[in-house]
Amino acid sequence: MSEIALAADFAIIVVVATVIGLLARQTGQPTIIAYILTGILLGPVALDIVTNEGLVELMGDLGFAFLLFLLGLKMRFEDIREILPSVTNIAFGQTVMQTALAFLVALALGFDTNEILVISLATVFGATPIIVKILTDKDEITSLPGKIDVGVLIVQDIYLVVVLALFTADDLGNASEIASTLAVILVMMSFIGIFSLLSSRYILPQLFRRIADNKDVFLIVAIAWAFLFVAIAEGSDLDPKVGAFLAGISLAQLPYSKELEDRITPITDFFILVFFATIGLQIDGLSSLLAYWWQAIVASIILMVGNFWIMFYLIDREGFAVETSFLGSINMVQVSEFSLIVGALAIDQGLIDSDILGYLSLMALLTMGISTYIIAYNHAIYERLEPWFRRFESGDEKDADISRYENHAVAIGYDEITERALPLLEEHFEEVVIIDRQTDHIEELEEEGRYEYVFGDFRHTEVRKESNLKGAEFVLSSSVEREVNEALLAEVNEDATVFVEAERIDDARALYDRGATYVIMTSHLAAEKLSEYVELYVTDQTSFDEAISRDIDAIEARQHRAVRRFGDDAEDDTETLEDGDQRQGGESDG
Repeated sequence: MSEIALAADFAIIVVVATVIGLLARQTGQPTIIAYILTGILLGPVALDIVTNEGLVELMGDLGFAFLLFLLGLKMRFEDIREILPSVTNIAFGQTVMQTALAFLVALALGFDTNEILVISLATVFGATPIIVKILTDKDEITSLPGKIDVGVLIVQDIYLVVVLALFTADDLGNASEIASTLAVILVMMSFIGIFSLLSSRYILPQLFRRIADNKDVFLIVAIAWAFLFVAIAEGSDLDPKVGAFLAGISLAQLPYSKELEDRITPITDFFILVFFATIGLQIDGLSSLLAYWWQAIVASIILMVGNFWIMFYLIDREGFAVETSFLGSINMVQVSEFSLIVGALAIDQGLIDSDILGYLSLMALLTMGISTYIIAYNHAIYERLEPWFRRFESGDEKDADISRYENHAVAIGYDEITERALPLLEEHFEEVVIIDRQTDHIEELEEEGRYEYVFGDFRHTEVRKESNLKGAEFVLSSSVEREVNEALLAEVNEDATVFVEAERIDDARALYDRGATYVIMTSHLAAEKLSEYVELYVTDQTSFDEAISRDIDAIEARQHRAVRRFGDDAEDDTETLEDGDQRQGGESDG
């Protein structure tokens, strides 16, 4: 096939996926379903105009690697630290019990041994991208049920990587070969995992501290880090995608991870589009897709109901409240897109045929489509069923206290304006969270250890959600960009107090119209300060000298902090300042 034809196949996939994706969004469906349907439509099942080879296959492999890299980036252990023991128990029990349930369902439906094993391993996972996306959009990702689900998904993702590595191994002939292959995989993953965690503590912080201010280099280095781990994994006879996943985990532990996640997501979305389209392309035809259609419907119903009760039992057993158990369970009822990944790898191994992939595809499409609406209306469903579920209350529930910013103040930017206001905000609010994208500012905040901070550009959704901007009682923005402050005013709670900054009268008037409590006009403040100092100089020169000395002391304090962090260059600046101070002092004495 010519290079032009391969490029045409790729272009057709992108265009058709975009159109179907827009239709999916109109119906509230996740775009992943649209991408799978694209492959089904363009492949042997329907039109048969695109083949899964050449450029399409290469881009699909890249999409898989980027998907696992992004999943690793979302795995911040800090997010589930408070409930880690409970989450570990839930995740382990869920993996064992749901695998057993899927095994029994497949056995009852009459599949053969290899097919049963693949199906039971493939249908355990929750749909991480869908669950995380919908819960994030609903601002429930940091709620207790959301934290439990994220923790379970993290464990599932680790389990997924092991399963994927197992399916991509060369020798899976008998039980002893499977055991030895699994042992080698776990040992090699452990070594790479240890290197990943050590690098996140000793290598990456220094590296990213130097380059995080440069947005382009920041992104390139992150992608290069992913490909470094891909190369290490490949050199260790592991699936290269395992390396991408572990690279993401190492970056996730950095304070820069939310900024990176926002910047890498558009690239990942593009490759994921092609990857999930290739899943549909691997189904041989309509007969394969519908070969087990009634079995797929029966299995979907049983597994959704069964998965709910398994999760409910496990969460309730850990002592969480009934509502927490219900919401955490109903969010996790679907068979995820990863079942198709496992199925595609099993086809490559010759363990199943395309009919089983069609069966897994139907299950994924049905359960993901239904669960999208279930998650969207999870609270409404619970309200209807609450009287019945209250019978499970024991009276000694001990919901964990999940750390989340509440009743707090948010400062956007760390400069002279916000720095002077922070101590006052600290006195009146439970927590003060600073959003800033300058690494030297973050280092200063980290060194002081006084305020919470989020590294990143305020324009990025993940950064705003991390600071829980919607839940803030007070917001202070030192940005003079009108569009930034307008976006801020559109997102905050209507009862929040918001101070923003502007340079022009027209901008200030527009911000007041949009609900700003107070607009800081820097030029006007400077003019007022100047007039005060001139009047003070004329009427009381001693007070004037004292005021100037206080200003110089504040500047020196900032300079000395810079010396401690940056060394000689900052020290030269300080010496220059001190020379100026001596001259100022001499003039005042005169």
